[in-house]
Amino acid sequence: MPSTDETKGRVKEAAGALTGDDDLKREGKVDQGAGKVKETLDKATDKVKDVLRK
Repeated sequence: MPSTDETKGRVKEAAGALTGDDDLKREGKVDQGAGKVKETLDKATDKVKDVLRK
């Protein structure tokens, strides 16, 4: 399931594409990337917590 940032980024990118706003498209791509990084970090944090609990 995509994160909120990823979803927001997709919406911004699509809106930028529809309106021809390149800045909005780029901002959307950055938001998507940030969302993916956050999701990866959350997964890594969960794995570390699982190891520490054992």
